[in-house]
Amino acid sequence: MAQSSITGDSITAALKDRIKAVHVEITDISGGCGQAFTSLIVSPEFAGKSSLKRHRLVNAALKEEIAQIHAWSAKCQTPEEWEKENAATGGNDGPPLDGTASGEVVGVNQ
Repeated sequence: MAQSSITGDSITAALKDRIKAVHVEITDISGGCGQAFTSLIVSPEFAGKSSLKRHRLVNAALKEEIAQIHAWSAKCQTPEEWEKENAATGGNDGPPLDGTASGEVVGVNQ
């Protein structure tokens, strides 16, 4: 598979610019080819929105980037939700890695 021009850094920059994200954690779970990402996105733009509306906002903001990659997963929180979760867990363990084993996509032949 060809290397994607999409990187964690380019996604982070886009989210900070387009939805005013105050914290973004991107994990490339594709084994380095830039085709699958999981993320934690913290933005005040999520306040008062359901989970579905938050994901739609992110997907609309990253429409061009998502079209160029194979898989995308996002956990979307307001700053208050993120702070509360961090206080309860003693810190953030990073973005969700559902469907991965040791950061590698499960069930995909490369």
